[in-house]
Amino acid sequence: MPPLPKRKVSKGRRDRRRSHDAISKPNLVECPQCHNKHLAHRVCTSCGVYRGRAVLMAEEEK
Repeated sequence: MPPLPKRKVSKGRRDRRRSHDAISKPNLVECPQCHNKHLAHRVCTSCGVYRGRAVLMAEEEK
C-alpha cells in the first residue's frame, strides 16, 4: 500500500501552500511607435517594432 497522510491538512496550511499559485495579470507596456499595449520585452504585434527597429512586417506593408 502507498503511504497515507496521518492527519487532515488544515484549510489554513493548505491555503498558505497554494498562495503562490494565483495567476497574475500580464504586464502591458505602451509601444513608443503606435502607442498600443503589448507585453514587455516582446515585439509589438500591431506595428512589428522591437527596441526601435522594425522586426516584423506590419499588415499594411504586406
